[in-house]
Amino acid sequence: MTRPLDRLDCRILTELQLEARITNQDLAKRVGLSPAPCWRRLKRLESEGVIAGYATLLSAPAIGLPIQAYALISLENHHAETVAAFDRLVRERPEVLECHAMSGTNDYLLRIVAASMEAYERFLSTQVLQLAAVRSVNTSFVLRTQKFTTRLPLQAPG
Repeated sequence: MTRPLDRLDCRILTELQLEARITNQDLAKRVGLSPAPCWRRLKRLESEGVIAGYATLLSAPAIGLPIQAYALISLENHHAETVAAFDRLVRERPEVLECHAMSGTNDYLLRIVAASMEAYERFLSTQVLQLAAVRSVNTSFVLRTQKFTTRLPLQAPG
């Protein structure tokens, strides 16, 4: 388990969420540290798993993937081989950006991107619905995105 985040940790993480490509020199200035202690804190946050990684966020429509769908999936049962088959499909298909096991009526929530409605239907009919494990799929399509962020809210102690 990691230790609790202090104010400087929160400031570092906030700055990184705003600009992940910031230099250590600039990051240190923004949070009020000298570069060496800032770098050590950054490395500790990485090694403790607080910073899970760094990524470049692409605009899906700009690269030809304008369709975004959320699919609620119900499985026939929860036997190990059923879940394994579904998990394998999710891992292997690049269209599936997120997969969350859910409480409630449905078993999974998937976030899926596609080049067109036809491409989504093809993915659904030739991949997802081909699994005997899948009982039902209920899809909602994104019409407009009001807010999208990858930034997590941080609360410094005190």
